[in-house]
Amino acid sequence: MGNSALKAHLETSQKTGVFQLTGKGLPEFPEELQRLTGNLRTVDLSNNKIEALPPFIGNFLHLKSLTINANKLTSLPSELGKLKKLETLSLNGNQLQTLPACVGQLKALRTLSLSGNQLRELPGGLGTLRHLDVLDVSKNRIQALPAEVAELQAIEINLNQNQISMVSPEVSRCQRLKVLRLEENCLELTSIPISILTDSQVSLLSLEGNLFEVKMMRDLEGYDKYMERFTATKKKFA
Repeated sequence: MGNSALKAHLETSQKTGVFQLTGKGLPEFPEELQRLTGNLRTVDLSNNKIEALPPFIGNFLHLKSLTINANKLTSLPSELGKLKKLETLSLNGNQLQTLPACVGQLKALRTLSLSGNQLRELPGGLGTLRHLDVLDVSKNRIQALPAEVAELQAIEINLNQNQISMVSPEVSRCQRLKVLRLEENCLELTSIPISILTDSQVSLLSLEGNLFEVKMMRDLEGYDKYMERFTATKKKFA
């Protein structure tokens, strides 16, 4: 991509606070963006070939949305944790195997999307994100939903298309959790904690494509209680 084209993008971004450059085969995060650390609110660099984020990413203190989907990221710098105003972090379709602890410092974060990476376990340290509404870790290699899940404040957790065979009963202690998506995993009917049905806030539990027929759920203790929540929520949005 020519310098003049990038220059034009930068000039526009200076006025709008939005920098979007997708599908251009960029091998790295554009260094020229450093000039706009005081302006940028939104950055979208999806569908490029970026392998790493530079440490200066931590200088974009006004950034609210960072989208770097479909790149080649394998890790994230600790400086990312400085983005105290970041509300949306979308890193779908990369090669991340773990998430650094600094993500737990993104206090304003509302949406964290990590679909289509190589995560083998649910990222830890996210319980500090008090405003997190949606956590999407679908299409990874996660094998269990551990007890630590109870710390999460998310309203929706998407774990579709993983390799989950174990769900901790602690999931029912997630105070804000309303939507739990577990489609296309390796769950047996006996792996579903009854407490999700009887004692949780979950009003949409999505389990298609596991090792049992979903209609078998009807025989579980607490299913009627869950259906009351499901129906009440449906009415609210009808």
